[in-house]
Amino acid sequence: MKALILSGGKGTRLRPLTYTGAKQLVPVANKPILWYGIEAIAAAGIREIGIVIGPETGEEVKVKTGNGDGFGVNITYILQEKPAGIAHAVKVARDFLQDSPFILYLGDNLIRDRLQEFLAKFQQQQLDGLILLREVKNPSAFGVATVDDRGRILQLIEKPKNPPSNLALVGVYFFDSSIHQAIATIQPSARGELEITDAIQTLISQQHNVQAMQLSGWWLDTGKKDDLLEANHIVLDEFLETKISGNLDEHSQIYGRVEVSEGTQLINCTIRGPAIVGKNCHLENCFIGPYSSIANNVTIIDTDIDHSVILSGAKIVNIHQRIVDSLIGRKAQLILAPKRPKALRFMVGDDCKIELQ
Repeated sequence: MKALILSGGKGTRLRPLTYTGAKQLVPVANKPILWYGIEAIAAAGIREIGIVIGPETGEEVKVKTGNGDGFGVNITYILQEKPAGIAHAVKVARDFLQDSPFILYLGDNLIRDRLQEFLAKFQQQQLDGLILLREVKNPSAFGVATVDDRGRILQLIEKPKNPPSNLALVGVYFFDSSIHQAIATIQPSARGELEITDAIQTLISQQHNVQAMQLSGWWLDTGKKDDLLEANHIVLDEFLETKISGNLDEHSQIYGRVEVSEGTQLINCTIRGPAIVGKNCHLENCFIGPYSSIANNVTIIDTDIDHSVILSGAKIVNIHQRIVDSLIGRKAQLILAPKRPKALRFMVGDDCKIELQ
């Protein structure tokens, strides 16, 4: 059994951040989204992982993620020259996959459920395909499935105007080698991509045994700012444990579950968890509110932050109105003059500098 993680694409919904970095490396609770998928696959006992990368951000993914030693797996990187669809990514990975069954995992997705249960069903019942589904409120934004009472998929439709159900395809799939022949028979869709839904529908039409299982826990697609903030919220809420390795002066206070990493200095600060602060940060005269993630090497002075994600190397000084619901890019700088409104909301790309007059 192998795994294929997709970590290409242009990440247009997270721009300007993704003009300069891979969307799959944007952190949730100070860990790149991509790494959650790698860890989930490793926990399922799979050791051979292929990661499909694009030419714009592939080197960054390779440098930060490495060869897999840190996760107990072997990683092979596979270049997809252009984002031509999920099925196209599987096609370019054929030399890596060969005829092995595999998990296909979209690298910007997070799921609560463990993969072991789904893998066991796929293997024990010798399925040709197993598709994970989740009920959603807006099915027209997703690939949608209809299933019978035994879990067999009857039909898949990509982003239908009139959805036949509210069961959306989660970005995790299990396939045997028959998917390659199905992909070889499909044509690009109206948007010019090889759609994995078309390939799965081909399997169904050819009477292959393709079944579905529904997630019991949450599923998070982190492709947009608000989705990423929600993911950060949920992960901090469920998994964060208190760990104070940094230095706090006598005027600083910690409430709730908070992690402060080594090398970080807090001077006259209050942090109310769940919240996480990375390594080698300098925080002074600050309030850091719940569901905030502060990455490494961040400076925050005379500023209040709530429900926000601050990426590495950012500098935020003298912002006298609370920053909420914001995503601040790497090495961005925020400087504020007096007489501002009560709350500010930002989505700021890497290496930016903002001066509010």
